[in-house]
Amino acid sequence: MVRRQRRNGNGARPSEQPSSVLSPSAEFPPLGEAELAALGEVGRRWRVDLADHPPRDAALPLDPGLENYRHRAAPSRSGRLGRIEMFRTTERQEQLTATGPASPTGSRTGRTGTALRRALLGPPLASTAVLHERMRKLVALPVLSSDLLSSVAYGPEAMLAILVLAGSGALGLALPIGAALVLLMITVGTSYRQTVYAYPHGAGSYLVASDSLGTRAGLTAAAGLIIDYVLTVSVSVAAGVEAITSALPGLTPYTVLLGLLVIAALLAGNLRGVRASGRLFAAPTYLFLAAIGLLFVVGVARAAGRGFEPVPPPPVGAVEGLGLLVVLRAFASGASSMTGIEAVADAVPAFRPVEWRQARTTLTWMVGILVVLFAGLTLLFHLNGLVPRADETLLSQLARGTFRTGPWYALIQAATTLVLLLAANTAFNDFPRLLFFMARDSYAPRQFLHMGDRLAFSNGIVVLAVAAALIFVAFGGYTQSLIPLYAVGVFLAFTLSQGGMVVHWRRHREPGWRWRAALNATGALLCGLVLVTAGVTKFVEGAWVVVVAVPALVLLCLQIRRHYDAMRQALTVPADARHGNGDGRGDSDGRGDGDGRGRPGHGRPGSTVREDRDEVLADLVPGGVRHLVVVPVARLNLAALRALAYATSLGQPTFAVHLSSEQEEADRFRRQWEAWGGHLRLETIISPYRTVIAPLAQYVGALRSARPEVTLTVVVPEIVVRHLWHHVLHTRTELRLRRALRGVPGVVVTSVPVQLPE
Repeated sequence: MVRRQRRNGNGARPSEQPSSVLSPSAEFPPLGEAELAALGEVGRRWRVDLADHPPRDAALPLDPGLENYRHRAAPSRSGRLGRIEMFRTTERQEQLTATGPASPTGSRTGRTGTALRRALLGPPLASTAVLHERMRKLVALPVLSSDLLSSVAYGPEAMLAILVLAGSGALGLALPIGAALVLLMITVGTSYRQTVYAYPHGAGSYLVASDSLGTRAGLTAAAGLIIDYVLTVSVSVAAGVEAITSALPGLTPYTVLLGLLVIAALLAGNLRGVRASGRLFAAPTYLFLAAIGLLFVVGVARAAGRGFEPVPPPPVGAVEGLGLLVVLRAFASGASSMTGIEAVADAVPAFRPVEWRQARTTLTWMVGILVVLFAGLTLLFHLNGLVPRADETLLSQLARGTFRTGPWYALIQAATTLVLLLAANTAFNDFPRLLFFMARDSYAPRQFLHMGDRLAFSNGIVVLAVAAALIFVAFGGYTQSLIPLYAVGVFLAFTLSQGGMVVHWRRHREPGWRWRAALNATGALLCGLVLVTAGVTKFVEGAWVVVVAVPALVLLCLQIRRHYDAMRQALTVPADARHGNGDGRGDSDGRGDGDGRGRPGHGRPGSTVREDRDEVLADLVPGGVRHLVVVPVARLNLAALRALAYATSLGQPTFAVHLSSEQEEADRFRRQWEAWGGHLRLETIISPYRTVIAPLAQYVGALRSARPEVTLTVVVPEIVVRHLWHHVLHTRTELRLRRALRGVPGVVVTSVPVQLPE
């Protein structure tokens, strides 16, 4: 049977993407073959243009290789930039290497800030350490499963809280509904094992849905996950803080402050890098697993002592009739125990090699532990006849009844509190990676491709912390009204991922594809059932926010992609450069029409194509650029004279322009100009309304309109101050003029700085 493969824009299956997708160089993707060919054609035109006067290294006033500094640090300097060890010879003799991070120099504030940053985050890591920053299984399990495993602290209770609405007699349905949820967990977990195998470079629901169902489906899945990750942080922190204030009621007035401190601690811990955060946050998760395991063993032993006879629950009156809707609502609420099950599929590149194999093993352990904990707690709740109460969680009731003496109850409560607080850490790991993959596809700002000092995706981590903190503050630390959004956002992504895998198996038809597709189809059906149930039953409770937010995020991502596509088209070397005969002149004789610039003659076959190509490439070769240098001068002081001297030294046509608010001042300046010697032409502009930037920008724009083929270089004197507060004492004309001329094509604004003394 023929295996059909869908290929992406680079001609490779998703599984064939480079394994280094999470490397610092991802910010700078390589050029395609077409772009390299066009670049080569531009280079050939350079050789032709510079044939009569080629640049020579001997003409340079100094050695750019800085041989004298190869084995020692660069000279220290003042200002915001610190001293750095560099210029050490590398294996490649033709390049330099900055061999160490910048040491704190400059102002006292700068040194203090740098020292504080290093104390909190640690020293910077070299790019070559990215492989060592990846996680091994024992670290990845607690880091990526904290959200998933902590959800068993409230998932079974959420299910029973719906069933008890139909009276205590309906609580017996917890076991069959729990069994259905266990089946869903195994199905979804097995499906994500297949996703890790089919997409070994990560991205989870986003990549699967994009590759199999289309761009909008992928962005929809990503939007659902973005909402889920933000809510994971805010709600998990709120739940942990609530556990703290329940034990210590005196801290209740400080709920918001405590939550912000926890978010700040999570932010700092994750900015330290994957490996460092793993060491910080692994112990509480393992402590929680040990505590719940102990609770489960002792609870089962006590139940066995009475022959596994269930304790009758206390009588509770029914407020709703027991029907299909109640059962479905209980199923959807219990499914909140699955939030975070996708974490491994998103974080495959964060594992040590072989990445996908390590990820699948970790995912198997995660799902296995989840099933055991969820099923075990549900069974123990049933055997002990526990009923949800407003003043105490079911887990607390179970622990209090199981351990009547000793420190074990306090240990379980402390471990539960810690894991609830650290459940947000899963989001801090996966949210930045999701934004990385979206940014790689140009659907998110490219700043999310950047790795920080500690080889973590700092921008994504900071954005998540800020968004979660805003939600936490907006709701005063009480985020229960946001919990209904959980199931909707995450199961939207699950459903699209499962459906995408069905299409994937049908398209590739690999061995065993039928049973794999059937498994994913079952998962898609069950996840879709949870999605619809949660969306309908919890719409008025807050699920409507997802209905609004998801399409809004998708539209925003499409607008971002549209912008990047336009930028890419504007900055790509034009393909017309490849249509010539390779000599860079456009004519078979290499002489064009004899004007020395490769301009083709008119009326000959192919002349229109060559003329269009030459016009496109005119400003890409030195000979095609015609210069005019403009120097705005307010007064003839040291700064202005340096700018005039610099502009004239460029050897291009240069003139000065002076703007005056009245004729008398203009005449006075012209006399000063003549006293200087009038070495350059001076143009004067009268601005009777005393504005400066607008008339200058309008004047430069008029010059550009008069001769669009001329490149205008505006050289502006710039005063450089030593302290930040000095900025308010100056008008910063050069910055304002730069902003005003930024949108005018063919205009270059450069400044000649003059540093003021201390």
